[in-house]
Amino acid sequence: EGPFGTFDKNQLQRGLQVFTEVCSGCHGMKFVPIRTLADEGGPELPADQVRAYAASLDSVVLPDGTERPREWTDKFPVRSGEGMGPDLSLMAKARAGFHGPYGTGINQLINGIGGPEYIVSVLSGYTGEEKVEAGTTFYENHAFPGGWISMPPPLSDDQVTYADGHPATVHHMAEDVAAFMMWTAEPKLMARKHMGFVAVTFLIILSVLLYLTNKRLWAGIKGKKSAA
Repeated sequence: EGPFGTFDKNQLQRGLQVFTEVCSGCHGMKFVPIRTLADEGGPELPADQVRAYAASLDSVVLPDGTERPREWTDKFPVRSGEGMGPDLSLMAKARAGFHGPYGTGINQLINGIGGPEYIVSVLSGYTGEEKVEAGTTFYENHAFPGGWISMPPPLSDDQVTYADGHPATVHHMAEDVAAFMMWTAEPKLMARKHMGFVAVTFLIILSVLLYLTNKRLWAGIKGKKSAA
């Protein structure tokens, strides 16, 4: 996050693995095309792997009720119904972290809106305490507003096995899937930042040139007024 933040391709690939093996059972990503997994600035998976990944997901139900294998040009499956969680396509942008002293927003201006930071805090914020109210089990979570959440702890140490040998602790998995969710919410973030830096640099150079040109054009006239 922040103006100089970048996506780590390896972390995004690990986050995709956590989402697929843990989160996708209850959460969908209906706004994310599967083909973008091969895009530059994202997980950058080879095209054949993306096609194989798409085929491994739930089939697409057609309007006539028949099914066909999911293709890489389709979007991630939708999860709906009782017990299913919210869609995660834009979740990293729908949540915010620490606003700064007295709600000034300074922290968000410097470090970003804080959506991934909030997601990591919630996923790793379970205390292990439970309570039942009106037939619903709630789990204590010090990062969730109100302190109690109905979603059971989704992560546990070594729940997934990373191909790159990266540690699979709860905190590491939370960071990886939060980074992946930030990418799904802002897949062109890296390109936008690059374009922004180019534009700012161009404007700075242009401002300096205009200032020097103005000084040169008016030097004779201003010099005569000073002499008078």
